[in-house]
Amino acid sequence: MQILNIFTYRRSLWISLVALLLLSSGLLAMQRSGWGRRGRGQADLNDRKGVPVWDHDEKFQHDSFTFARVIYDSYGRGWGGGGWDTDAPDSDLNFSLRLQQLTSMKVNPIPVQLRLTDPRLFDYPFLYMIEVGGIALDEAEMAAMRRYCMSGGFIMIDDFWGDYALEHLLQTLKRVFPDRAPYEVPLEHEIFQCVYPLKEKPQIPSIHSWLSTGQTFEWHGGDGDTRNVHYLAINDDAGRIVMFICHNTDLGDGWEQEGADRGYFEEFAVKKSYPLGINIVTYAMTH
Repeated sequence: MQILNIFTYRRSLWISLVALLLLSSGLLAMQRSGWGRRGRGQADLNDRKGVPVWDHDEKFQHDSFTFARVIYDSYGRGWGGGGWDTDAPDSDLNFSLRLQQLTSMKVNPIPVQLRLTDPRLFDYPFLYMIEVGGIALDEAEMAAMRRYCMSGGFIMIDDFWGDYALEHLLQTLKRVFPDRAPYEVPLEHEIFQCVYPLKEKPQIPSIHSWLSTGQTFEWHGGDGDTRNVHYLAINDDAGRIVMFICHNTDLGDGWEQEGADRGYFEEFAVKKSYPLGINIVTYAMTH
């Protein structure tokens, strides 16, 4: 109950800080100015490689958005997933920068990385997890995940492809949430419409896949039909989404690789990855 009150109090402060309307001119200006930071795929948060640090009052660090990435173990790195640090830190840094630039949200320029059992977990109402195809959570981590979500937290899961990876995740989540199952989120749901009204559920491929094939999907050895993107969710008892699962798509690469190729930047970063990412964060911070 104490944790729920903390999240409720902080979220009430967030509502006054978050801009519910992100003008499309912001992303158009981003397009005109060209693309910027190129991805490196490393997890060293001390190496920003040109991503600026903006003024951020440490006294109000709990009243501003901090991009928090979950550290977890995997069954063999690369077996169904690349690992928790895929696209880091560039995706985290770039997304934080664009969120600061394009909305009136107050954003911490320094992302964090932490485990589900970290005592700081409840300081961060939004968590990001990636490449979960081989995720391995112990009992303490699963208990912490459920407690976090049922106490007002929100987890976004991104960038895993194919039937095997999905089945592995679903089996893990059955142990975390034995009383509820993920469902397909319709396009009409406010998470797709709250800031940027999306006309379709976007599919974002990795930069490497797109440059080599020109397709929006990634080929994973015939492991299911990866051409179909899925956005799944788990709700709490009040009907609020507490976990948003992005399957057969890679929002993180759209953030990480915004500076790699102008075509990729304009088609995927500007039109899809950033708009949906901002929608997701806005939903998480206002519910």
